[in-house]
Amino acid sequence: MTRALTAALIADDEPKLAQHLAELLQRLWPELRIVQTCRNGVEAAAAIDALRPELAFLDIQMPGLTGLEVAQGIEGPTRVVFVTAFDAYAVQAFDAEALDYVLKPVTAERLQRTVERVRRALDSEPLEGPALAGALRRLLGARAGTQPRLKYIRASAGELTHQVDVDDVVCFQADEKYTCVHTIGAEHLIRTPIQELAQQLDPETFWQVHRSTLINLRFLAGTRRDDASRLWLRMKGHASELPVSRAYVHLFKAM
Repeated sequence: MTRALTAALIADDEPKLAQHLAELLQRLWPELRIVQTCRNGVEAAAAIDALRPELAFLDIQMPGLTGLEVAQGIEGPTRVVFVTAFDAYAVQAFDAEALDYVLKPVTAERLQRTVERVRRALDSEPLEGPALAGALRRLLGARAGTQPRLKYIRASAGELTHQVDVDDVVCFQADEKYTCVHTIGAEHLIRTPIQELAQQLDPETFWQVHRSTLINLRFLAGTRRDDASRLWLRMKGHASELPVSRAYVHLFKAM
């Protein structure tokens, strides 16, 4: 049975390419409803959180947040199709992990195959767990083991520079411009992006649980699921709970 009025979002910083994709989708999938077109990753992430569309067509290289980073933060049921100009290796990685992609420039023939695949996928369980997390981690270019592990964080505040032992960090949380380093009783702002920190920290101790959050497992106090089945973390020495996005929920199933 064909689904009716499936909601979708398109995110691409090239308006003409976004319009071309929307027109092709309208022709190939008349029941698809484009609820919003976004021009950057930050706007796309906010729209997905607010609108919770069934589908998101995400360009990989966008300002603010990449399409991969947006996908990392999805907490609801939204399924992702990447629109990419990546090379053949990246395309193979998407395909092997059952994450669909459309290679630029988008053609009607290739998009037709995507539409057929996605329609079938909408009737199955959302991709999550090791498959999604593994694909995103590889495509984000994680380089574990290729550089020394980070031991200290240097954070400046006016004329003062604080040297923070990473073992004392409860969690890292990012916003648009800064990353906040939370320790028990103190907060420091640095400009190092979350993705760069994730590559430098010990993955056995620091887990990424959201596109904007890294936690120190030594400070994990417990977990909670809300009425919408979203997973939240309680951290020692941190007042507010931290959300876990769908790509990382599997990390806590054995706890």
